[in-house]
Amino acid sequence: MKRIFLFLVTNLAVMLVLMVVFHLVCALLGIDPNAAFARNGLDLNALAVFSLIFGMAGGVISLLLSKTIAKLSVGAKTIDGTEGEAERWLVETVRSLAERANVKMPEVAIYKGQANAFATGAFRNHALVAVSTDIMAQMTREELRAVLGHEMSHVANGDMVTMTLLQGILNACVIFLSRVVAYLADNALSNGKERRRGTGGMYYLVYYAMQMLLGVAASLVVYWYSRRREYAADAGSASLLGSPSPMIAALRRLGNLQPGILPDSIKAMGISGKHASIFATHPSLEDRIEALERLQRGI
Repeated sequence: MKRIFLFLVTNLAVMLVLMVVFHLVCALLGIDPNAAFARNGLDLNALAVFSLIFGMAGGVISLLLSKTIAKLSVGAKTIDGTEGEAERWLVETVRSLAERANVKMPEVAIYKGQANAFATGAFRNHALVAVSTDIMAQMTREELRAVLGHEMSHVANGDMVTMTLLQGILNACVIFLSRVVAYLADNALSNGKERRRGTGGMYYLVYYAMQMLLGVAASLVVYWYSRRREYAADAGSASLLGSPSPMIAALRRLGNLQPGILPDSIKAMGISGKHASIFATHPSLEDRIEALERLQRGI
């Protein structure tokens, strides 16, 4: 309940700040936005609500269905440990890590595929942790335990909700700013014509251009935050296991493997990042290892 409350309050706060900044800019430029947009058929308050609803709706629905979507996307099968010795070890390891992370036992699943693992779920106490058959075969148990610690850290930190919150806020900003800029451009270039603003070709041209440009900028913010989140999960794994060494070994092992490709809906929750890029959801393996080595040295 606290997380949902903070979720709603943060979104409302961001939209309020956005509105305040917009009105300050208009004041500096000597523009009366309420009068201008009222004449042109644009209600800023209604647009803010519209942007917030449509910006958040898709992400919230996807988050609520994330476990089902994830399992269907990769063909993951939930296990309870009775399937065999390897499955029993996996379930008990996740149970132990969940207790250390102070979260409820998540669902555990296995799927056929190249080396990868991911965590997802709308709530930290009702999550899913899944690993591929290849990563189980290629890693030692201590290395795999470190990977599971990394995924459990994502769960404990509520990263799935946080990523949805961030994406939703940015989506709302993109929708709001695209429409406002398009109306301003259409108004400025209409040469005083009395037609209703926002109905001409210029409006749609500017609107779609701003959607693309702001969408790319929003994606860069999401990717940047996702990379920060990976460092935190690595450190969380080190804390759960009592040492950064297992996670360092696991990352080095991954450097010699070909990580399996995950669907876009859960890509940010899996393993990736052999090379650094501003468009990557994960830092490079070298950067992650370096961060853990600094942690190990107490720097």
